[in-house]
Amino acid sequence: MKLNEVPEPRIEYAPKHYICKRATGELILDGRVDKPFWAAADWTDDFVDIEGDLKPKPAKQTRVKMLWDDEYFYFAAELIEDQIWATLTERESVIFYDNDFEIFIDPDGDTHNYYEFEINALNTVWDLMLVKPYRDGGPPVNGWDISGLRTAVHIDGELNKPGAENRKWSIEVAMPWQSLRECAAESRPPAAGEFWRVNFSRVEWQAEVQDGEYRKVVNPDTGKSYPEDNWVWSPMGLINMHYPELWGYVVFEDVDALESFELPQDERIKWELRKLYYRERNYFASHGEFAKEANLLKKDDEHWSILPEIETTRSLFQISAPSTDGKSIYCIREDGKLWRE
Repeated sequence: MKLNEVPEPRIEYAPKHYICKRATGELILDGRVDKPFWAAADWTDDFVDIEGDLKPKPAKQTRVKMLWDDEYFYFAAELIEDQIWATLTERESVIFYDNDFEIFIDPDGDTHNYYEFEINALNTVWDLMLVKPYRDGGPPVNGWDISGLRTAVHIDGELNKPGAENRKWSIEVAMPWQSLRECAAESRPPAAGEFWRVNFSRVEWQAEVQDGEYRKVVNPDTGKSYPEDNWVWSPMGLINMHYPELWGYVVFEDVDALESFELPQDERIKWELRKLYYRERNYFASHGEFAKEANLLKKDDEHWSILPEIETTRSLFQISAPSTDGKSIYCIREDGKLWRE
């Protein structure tokens, strides 16, 4: 594996969280999110720009609801939109070439072996598994499918018809635990009180009407479409969704759910190890060797709660620190894998 630089996100560590309640009925999918099935589920915060406070708030509202039961992880998304269009009709197309909605799930939170799902307004989907983030060598497994996946889209307006009175499009997704458990701890669905790392993205292209159709706006200086906007639930601090350590915390609860969630101190420990991982990779890119002392990777004005140990070879490193209770050790290595032992 070639150890390239790893951009460090420009963001304070404060991922969003969501208390995911148990569903109390059967979901009949039609893409509408205003029916009794979803009444007990809270909306997430409105989406923000992927870079967070570094960029203005999105011009169009996006929000999500989640529920779960013994069979499925359920998602509902509402996307306010005056230009509702889509072109891709073949499954496993690169859906973000259209405006789309995306779901990212890392069941065990180690940043390896996670899922990506994309859907457009035609209800065309792309689902894949990532063995590792692209920064760590990937690769994506396009042949992986969410077996038993159920989806539906509702158009509040008219699809691919400029001039229509468009208001929004909405999505319902039911993902079976039988498929999602593949990358989960102990190969099982979550239990009440546990959390998975999850995030969402909305891709929005600048579009205009040409010859009675929506077309992406072309930058005359480059001859290519202007870059897409990326609006997300939990901000990333850089334009890259494939930093699973920054995704939100979805806490699975029973019908009488907790009203709040406090980030466990061990998650802070993991984040500090992750910052050292970024910097160790970047130190290697600059110096041709790994830093053997943590003080070479820390900045003077930063507060650290861990006293890490660093072990290196010519091409590998491992950084470790005790858990909050001191009964175990968290470790991270050069390819970003983080585990507890």
